[in-house]
Amino acid sequence: MCRPSAVSWAIGGMALLWAAANAGPANDSNSMDTLLLKDYKPQSTLIVPETHVARARFPAIDVHTHSMFDVKTEADVDAWVRTLDEVGIETVIVSTDATGAEFDRQAALFAKYPKRFRLYCSFDYSDIDAPGYTDRVVRELLRCYKQGARGVGEISDKGWGLESGIQAWLATKTTNGHRTGPPQSKRLRVDDPRLDALWEKCADLKLPVSLHIADHASCWQPLGPTQERPPQFAHLNQYGKDVPAYEELLNGLDRMLARRPRTIVIACHLRNQGNDLASVGQALDRYPNLYVDIAARDYELGRQPRFAARFMERYKNRILFGTDYPQNKQMYEAWWRFLETTDDYLPGPAGWRIYALGLPDDVLRPVYRENARRLLNWK
Repeated sequence: MCRPSAVSWAIGGMALLWAAANAGPANDSNSMDTLLLKDYKPQSTLIVPETHVARARFPAIDVHTHSMFDVKTEADVDAWVRTLDEVGIETVIVSTDATGAEFDRQAALFAKYPKRFRLYCSFDYSDIDAPGYTDRVVRELLRCYKQGARGVGEISDKGWGLESGIQAWLATKTTNGHRTGPPQSKRLRVDDPRLDALWEKCADLKLPVSLHIADHASCWQPLGPTQERPPQFAHLNQYGKDVPAYEELLNGLDRMLARRPRTIVIACHLRNQGNDLASVGQALDRYPNLYVDIAARDYELGRQPRFAARFMERYKNRILFGTDYPQNKQMYEAWWRFLETTDDYLPGPAGWRIYALGLPDDVLRPVYRENARRLLNWK
């Protein structure tokens, strides 16, 4: 004898079979049978509360911003400050991605607002095999520090080496749409002994190092029907290219952390393991000098809201707020809604909807500002 639930399933199954057998013609211009996946843009009928949060609950510090794309003049800086005032941002950390004269130019550009902007410098990636390379990069770090640098970063290695940072990425030539570069054995990695003195000097000066190592895990998976992220991310894909495995890049970061325990490292984007928060937690447990920012990973946290909220509660003193998105009022308001409310089914930037975390005040305070105030060199 069937249970009621089994009967219901049987009736439902017969209804589906009947509908399939009596479906309209496949060549109907409105038929789902001929719809291409790239054209599928469903309009949700879900009606849920939408909470507007205009300002952060506590004055916040954004530890992950860039100046190179949108900030060219003093008027641009003034406009940025007006946005910060509107949304409740106290200070932003600006990655200048620069050394030398370009760093000096940006230091002068932001000098009008010393309490609103803290600048990070980069380091020199040129002639890494030349004698005296280590001494050269340390000297330039000291010079930038005297010019106002209060951190180093965003230093990036997505597989092509540290010398393929943001500025180099923009200037790199491609062959048939693919990046080219030196052999893997010749690329500068974060754990290269030539950089040990640089990381030690950062520790001496209390300068945190912002490191972007690897990228989203899906970048090492083939493009096609099983690829997790939608086509607009395809240009970031590394599958089949001349780069180390995803795990090896993260292992290099681990080696650097173990060898330089005095150096404070902020791993960008949840260490690029937002899809595996348990592993992020294990790394935080293993390396006391490691911290992470949540910049541009709301889409990872938001698809696992209950586990993510527990993760942020447990590691609230090791996580920093950052954005890495174009600086505007709506972007910040979306972050406040995501972190502070319990709203469902929020728009997300990676092809799927996300769910707000509803973090309590004792988590928001350290993430928004207290951790940054403790770690960053404010003097």
